[in-house]
Order: sequence, then C-alpha cells, then structure tokens
Amino acid sequence: MVDPWKAHGTVFEEERAPNGAVERVGTVFLAGAECPFTCSFCDLWRWTLEGPTPPGALPIQLGRALEAFRGEDPLPERLKLYNASNFFDRRAVPAEDVPRIAELAQPFRAVTVESHASMVGPEAVEFAALVSGTLEVAIGLETIHPGAMSHLNKRLDLARFDRAAAFLAEQHIDLRVFVLLGAPYVPPAESLEWTVRTVEYAASRGAGRIAVIPVRGGNGELERLQGLDAFAPPTLAQLEQALDHCLPMRTAAVTVDLWDVARLPSCDACRSGRIARLARMNVTGRTEPPISCTACA
Repeated sequence: MVDPWKAHGTVFEEERAPNGAVERVGTVFLAGAECPFTCSFCDLWRWTLEGPTPPGALPIQLGRALEAFRGEDPLPERLKLYNASNFFDRRAVPAEDVPRIAELAQPFRAVTVESHASMVGPEAVEFAALVSGTLEVAIGLETIHPGAMSHLNKRLDLARFDRAAAFLAEQHIDLRVFVLLGAPYVPPAESLEWTVRTVEYAASRGAGRIAVIPVRGGNGELERLQGLDAFAPPTLAQLEQALDHCLPMRTAAVTVDLWDVARLPSCDACRSGRIARLARMNVTGRTEPPISCTACA
C-alpha cells in the first residue's frame, strides 16, 4: 500500500547540463494518483494510489522530503519532482496544492516535473510563473518507430509531441525527453538504430536533456509480449552502444538511465566495469575506450 502522506524517497546525484556544466540534482519521488495512460512498458503504477491524490498530501510529502536536503552542502541546484504520473493532471496534483509546491521549491535554481505531452498547456505556464527558477518539463517520447508507437498504449503520436515541444519553447520552458531502448514491437535487430533516431528527433525538437531508458521487465505485460516475440529485453552492451552513438551530439545532453541497470543481461566478469564507465560518461560527456573483457570476447 502507498502512503499518500509520505514520499517514496529522495535521490541526490550529479547531472550534466546541455552546456556541459555539472549540476547538483535532488529528486523527490512523490506518491500520488495513477497515470491514466496505461503504457505497456510502464511499471510505475505500482508506486501510485488507487484513487485521486488527497488535497494537501503533496505539500506535506514534499516538505518532509526536503528535510533530507538540509545536510546537502551545497544545496542541489535542481529539484526534480517525479510523481509516477503527470504533474499537470489535477487528479494527480490538485490545483489547490500547486502554489504551496512552488513555494517549497523556491530555494532551487531549476525545477523539473514530468508530464504526458497531451497534458502540456496553460497549467505548465502557470507553474512556471510560480517557481522562482527555470521550469523544465520531462516528456516520454519513447520511440519514433511508427509500428511501435501505435502499440504502446501511450496514445501519443509525433504531431502531438511536436505541439507540446513547440508550446514549451514558445513559453521559454525547458524540455527533457525520455527515450526507450528495447521498446516493445521494435525488432531487436533494429532496437539500437531506432533509439538513436529517436534521440536525434527529440534533440531536433528542442530537447536540452535526453535520457535513454532501457526497458525492464517485471510488469507482467512485458512478459506476455516477450512470449509473443513482441519484446526482447535490451542488454547492457546495447545500452553502451546507445550512449557511444549519442554522446557526441552537441545539441543536447544525452545520458543513459542506470536505475536497476545491473538487471540487464550482461557478462558477470565485466558488468561492474561497464556500469562504472557509463556513469562517468553520463557526467563528463566525454567518450571513453570500450571495456575489454576476455570472458565475453
């Protein structure tokens, strides 16, 4: 059971900005209403409430979570508010709580929230006006593979994504994009190619930060799709190749998501070294020689 009055936790990390600088980032994982878009690859519903988020719950969650920031020296420059749903969905984030959330975020130079492209509109502009720093909206593009896009149950097409990206740019709100590696319905042999193409597409639409996320099983639906040969778990080697291909891109800061990365199929002998290499490249933005391993050569 998810407690509506307690955030799931906080994470502190360093993150590369589009200009190459390294930011201190603090992320708060808020507990709220489930996302209405039941994407086939997603398991975030496990961290959400069965009904709407109670009014007043999110400010209490955030206020308590920010107590963990007091020991951070220096204070993180960026605050990420991830609620496993859509920040501009008023079922997930009640309208009456938004001013207090913005007030709690005042000490930070930048704030990042997440949203489906279809929910990006006036609410984003209103929140941007309330926060003291820069607002960034993170949107899942996932893949531009035409067959896969129509099967992910995300109810998103490129025209809708383009409208959201253009709207944010017009309002001087930054755009972060999530891209999948190993998206269902993308042929495994073409997975890397479509991931790179999707990253390039996101950058061409103004995304300043792009995170490549390897699809991980465990939500039940992916296992069903795997049984139908419609999904193949990506490997650690593919994740490495994705970053190697995208890192030289200078129009956006491209990183790979290392959450639970040890679960990806890989060689036991060199797994830790490969993960450490990816972690360094995420922050520095500089390519490194590939890991040489006799066990998996």
